[in-house]
Order: sequence, then structure tokens, then C-alpha cells
Amino acid sequence: MPRFSVIVPVYKVQAYLHECLESVLSQSYGDLELIVVDDRSPDTCGEIIDEFAARDTRVRAVRLPENVGLGRARNAGTARATGDYLVFLDSDDTLTPDALRAMADRLKETGGPDVLVYDYARTYWDGRAERNKVAEQLTEQGPAPFRLEDRPGLLRVLMVAWNKAVRREFAEHARLTFPPGYYEDTPWTYPALMAAESIATLDRVCVHYRQRRRGNILSTTSRRHFDVFDQYDRVFAYIADRPGLARWQPVLFRRMIDHFTTIFAKQDRLPRDSRAEFLRRARAHYRRYRTPGVPVPLRARIRHTLVHLGLQRTYRALQAGTTLRRRVLKHTAKLSRALRAALLQTHYRVQLRLPLRADRAVFGAYWGRGHGCNPGALEAAFRSLAPQVRTAWIAAPEHQHTVPPGPRRLAPGTAAYWTALARSKYLVNNVNFDRRLVKRPGQILVQTQHGTPLKHMGLDLQERPAAARDTDFAELLRGVDKWDYLLSANRHTTLTWERVYPGGYEILEYGYPRNDVFQRATPADVARLRESLGIPRDTVAILYAPTHRDYRRTQGCPLDLERVLRRLGPRFVVLARGHYWQGTPLARRAPGIIDVSGHPSVESLCLASDALVSDYSSIMFDYANLDRPIVVHSSDRDAYEAARGTYFDVRDFPPGAIARSEDELIDIFATGHWRGSRSAQLRAAFRERFCPYDDGRAAERVVRRVVLGETELPPVVPLEERRPVPSATDARSPLATVPQPSGSLPVTDSL
Repeated sequence: MPRFSVIVPVYKVQAYLHECLESVLSQSYGDLELIVVDDRSPDTCGEIIDEFAARDTRVRAVRLPENVGLGRARNAGTARATGDYLVFLDSDDTLTPDALRAMADRLKETGGPDVLVYDYARTYWDGRAERNKVAEQLTEQGPAPFRLEDRPGLLRVLMVAWNKAVRREFAEHARLTFPPGYYEDTPWTYPALMAAESIATLDRVCVHYRQRRRGNILSTTSRRHFDVFDQYDRVFAYIADRPGLARWQPVLFRRMIDHFTTIFAKQDRLPRDSRAEFLRRARAHYRRYRTPGVPVPLRARIRHTLVHLGLQRTYRALQAGTTLRRRVLKHTAKLSRALRAALLQTHYRVQLRLPLRADRAVFGAYWGRGHGCNPGALEAAFRSLAPQVRTAWIAAPEHQHTVPPGPRRLAPGTAAYWTALARSKYLVNNVNFDRRLVKRPGQILVQTQHGTPLKHMGLDLQERPAAARDTDFAELLRGVDKWDYLLSANRHTTLTWERVYPGGYEILEYGYPRNDVFQRATPADVARLRESLGIPRDTVAILYAPTHRDYRRTQGCPLDLERVLRRLGPRFVVLARGHYWQGTPLARRAPGIIDVSGHPSVESLCLASDALVSDYSSIMFDYANLDRPIVVHSSDRDAYEAARGTYFDVRDFPPGAIARSEDELIDIFATGHWRGSRSAQLRAAFRERFCPYDDGRAAERVVRRVVLGETELPPVVPLEERRPVPSATDARSPLATVPQPSGSLPVTDSL
């Protein structure tokens, strides 16, 4: 008996069916049966089903003699199911990677509940993906399993069958079946949740809900949307037969009216000549099932009243008024923004005519994301070595908490921001400032950049359209022309910058200021950072920091971190750091995984870790200064090279062990090769080539040269004399040799 019966009804989806079925069969959790119901599809869906059935014995094809519709096709699949849990998947949607494993783990954690509700994301034809807007209802915090009365907010989650795994025996006992017609999920999902003795949630996107440009049933104008009335009749009849569920009638009544008004408000659902009839039917249902007891928000109360009274013309007038109000507000806001921008630019032009302030410096990093990187280290050095210069930091409101005491905080686009840009002598950033910046005579702009280049940068992206996207190279060079100084950490970087950012600036090959902390931190600092991050004592902390994939519209996690940790055991934890362009956590919350994508300081994360796993990210060049193990995971090098390109193949000159697959990565850590002698030799050669100047005094050299005008700068400490702070589990600790995972399974298991 399989754990899951995945039921896929099929009708006229030949363009999407292959991807749907492949998403199920490629799951890392293989204890499943895939029941594909051909609802007499007139296209080639039947042939596709046959191909999959011939290829994989887990596929069971069901042929219906006539077209019966989505609901009855699901019933046909359910009747043939033998799995512990029923999982429904529409044939144009897909399961996300490792979704079934996550479901299985959560079911085990919560004792096998009747219903497991998981999350979904809408995926659009243009590549966009949007997670369910009420995902907070799926939190795994609190007791589990539970009953619906303990978490009634679950009724706010989309009432569909395909975001729930339902225990098959419970579904049979509760006599759950799908009716014919549109909105067939309604009389199935409401009873399932109300009748369930135990429910659990999974805070993870398990389904990609495809939003087709055309062909979506619910976006088709048809009288079949009237089926919704019969579906709610069935739900209330289910409750009437079970007095114990009567307490849900007030909630269900409100949800029903909300559903009716949603259908009525959608301009593309009801034929124009049927709208009045629909509202009359809605009014009849209102009176038939009205059950006071659940408060209705003011905004919804107006719609409920209009349904109650059947005031179609009033409803349409209010809709028109709301639409007009929205358009007026939008237009007014647009005019207001334009006027504000014009006033600010006028203010800026005035400030440009006022004297330059030699005792002012403005800093920024990563387009206002917060204090850090090379500009952050330089800002601190300004305050220490040139206290006569008052500093200010540009940070968006949501990142201003990262700015330490000392510098003035500036929000981008404000009058104070433009004043500072106009009158400060020193301008420091790791990206270009606002393109409207006018570089004044006497101003000094220091461009720090944010890493040693491995991937193609600057003008080299002209030949890489997938990575360049909408880059305006003429505008980029206008920004370069404003630079006075450009920082470099090594000769490779210097030669690359001069070629891809041609300009009249002076390169300061002093090392990167952000790496100074690696030579200055103490073991006590490392212990404090690990404690603040929640890293358990006596564990090996792996910092996993993959770079951005230009060849992908959506950024996922290249590794199954949960699987990696299962194989390595509890003595390892992973600090998962997503690229700053990603905007979402790199990995979901799970034992041993600490998502640090939102942490303001990547240098602190480096200090707290014992090893780095990365791919083509410049973080490896910085991390090498710590002289700690680095493992390169390069499973998609060909695709990355084709889209972005690299200046050298890191596999030919690596900073440590190379893993070309997930299994190889697991093997490297399980066997101890990650910190073996060969790894140390590779790292030593890598440090010699790329870390010649990062001795802890890079920021000092920049300030003394640029601000104080000194020419005799502190000499560089030779590599062999540097003593970077050791990791918490360095070679002298008991964890130097980590035991291999227990159990008889080989490292390269096929879970």
C-alpha cells in the first residue's frame, strides 16, 4: 500500500500534462501511485498517459467511456486509490520538488491527521510566481494536530482539493465525493475540514497553481457559474445530516455570500444578460441559509446587504463608483509623485550651487539595503581615523535598523538625501549612485565594488543578454566617469575592472575593507555570533551561499538541504543565505536549517560558520581570508557558463573540494575530505593568488590615502604571518574528524 495516491484528472491539457506528471514521478519521495484519469480528452492526452504508464509502473491509467467533468473524474480516480492519503493535482499544475517528502515528514510529525493543508503559489505565463496571500494561516507553530475550531482561519485559505492531503479511510467514512459542475471543490473541501477529527498544516509551497493566459475554466464567461448555488446547497445538506456540524453554519453562510459576490463582481464570468438572474438566485440563498452569529466586516457588510436586497443596479453603481475612485486616486498619486520629484530636483539644483562641505561623507551599499560591505567598513574607518568628517548612510526605511550609532541616516529620495549628495565632499558606494547625481568639482567618489569578479561583469555582459537584461551600458559608463577611486583586492580584479569599467579613475589595490574583520575578530566574537544565530554547541555550521542564476526566472535552492542534513546527521547545521536579489528565504524552516537570508552582515555569518559551500559567488574569495574549508558545488556549470560566463573555471583552480552533484557534496562532508590535507593545499594556493592584501588594514589604507592624503601607507602583512580568527570547530577541536552518517544506506542513496 503506497503512502500517497496522487490523482490527476485529464481533459484538453496536452501542452501541460507532461510537466504535471513529471513533477510527480520525479519526487524524491517515491512511495506513491499516480492515478491519471483520462476524461475522454479529445487531444493527445491519452497518448501521453500511455507513454508515462509504459515507462513507470507507479502510473495507473483510468479511461472513462464519456466526458464526465472534473469532479466525477476525481471520483473515478479515488475509487481506484489504494494509498494512505489522497493527493489531488490538476493536470495543468505541478508539484514542487520534494513536496511529497515534506508532506510525508509532516504527517509523521503530527501523528497521521485526517487532513494536511499545505501551501501553493500562483505561477503566471510570464514567469511570475506569487505565494498564497494568507500563508500565515498555515503556520506550523502551536499544537498539532488540531481541529478546525482551534484554527478557523484555515477557512480563509483557498477552498480547493489540490492543497490538501486527505486520509483515504477518513474520506470514505465521511462520504466525501465530488459533485458534477463548476466549483466542485466546495462540497468536498468544506465538509472535509469540518468533519476532520485531526488537521495539520505544512508551511511550504507544494503546488504551483498555473494561471493560464487563456483557457482557465473559472475565467470563461458561461452560465455554468450558476452551478455554485447547487454546490452550496450540497454543503448545507451535508451539515443538516450531521447536527454536530451545525456550529459551522454561520461561518459557512458568510463564506457563501462572499463567494457569490466575488463571482458577480468578476466581469468575465457571467453573461451580461444573466447578471440580474444570478443576483436573484443569490438573494434566495441568502434568505434560505441566513444564520446570524458571525460578524461581517464593514466593507463586506455592504456587499452582503446588496445581495440580501437583490439590488443589482445599486451594486453595479457602487462597483462603478469604486472603480472610478480607484482610478482617480491612482491618477492623483501619480501626479503627486511627479510633483514631489520635480520639487526635489529643484531643491537639488539649488543645493548644487551652495559651497561643498569638506567635512561631510555619504555612504551607501546595495541600492539602500543597509549598512555593510566595503562601504560599511570604510564608514567605520572614517569615524575612527578621520573624526573631523561627519558621515551619513543611505538606507531604505526597512533597512535603517542596520545602521549603527554614529552616521546620520538618510532615506533615499528625501530632501536630506539630495542635500547630502550635493554638498558632501566624499561619496562612497559599492554600486552606482542615483543616475541623476551631478559630480561636482572637488567631490571625491570612491567605488568599492562588492567582490572579486568570477562571473562576467560590466561591458562583458554585452555579449550575455540573459544576464545583462535591460542594462543601459551607456548609462553604466556615465556612472563610471564619475568615479575617482576604485578598490581592488588582487591583480585579477584590477585587470578585470580596467577592462570592463574603462574610465579615468585610480585603482587602489589595497584589499577589501569588508574583510578586515576576519583578521581582527576574536574567538569570543565567534562564540557570540554563533549563539545569536542559534547554532548549537559542538556542531559544524556550514554556510551555504549560492549566487543568482541569470538563466532562471525564479530562484530556487540548488540543493535539497533537508536531504543533505539527513545524510550527515545532527552534528551539522546549515546557515542558508540567499542572494540579495532573491528577496525570499533560500530554504524553509526545518531542523538543522537556519535561514539567514535577511541577516544584515554576511561577514558575521562567515565568522560564525566552520565551512563554506558556494558555487560561482564572489563570497569564496572573501571567505578564503579566514583560511577555513570551502567546498564548491557546481552541478549546473554549463548552464551558468552559457548564461553569465566566468573569467576562469573555478574547477581548474578551486579553493577546496569540488562537488559536481548533491551526492558528491554529501560524500565530501561525510568522509572528511572537506577539511582534509588536499583541501588545505588547494585553499593555500587560492589564498596566495586572490588574498594578497586582505591583512586587516585595507580600510585604514583607503582612508589614509583618500582622506588624509598620505602616501606612506601601512605595509601589507605577509600571508604566512596573518592569524585570522579560527572557527569554533577548528582542527584542534574534537569535531575535526566528523564521523560518517550512521546506517547501512550508501551516501549516494536515491531517496
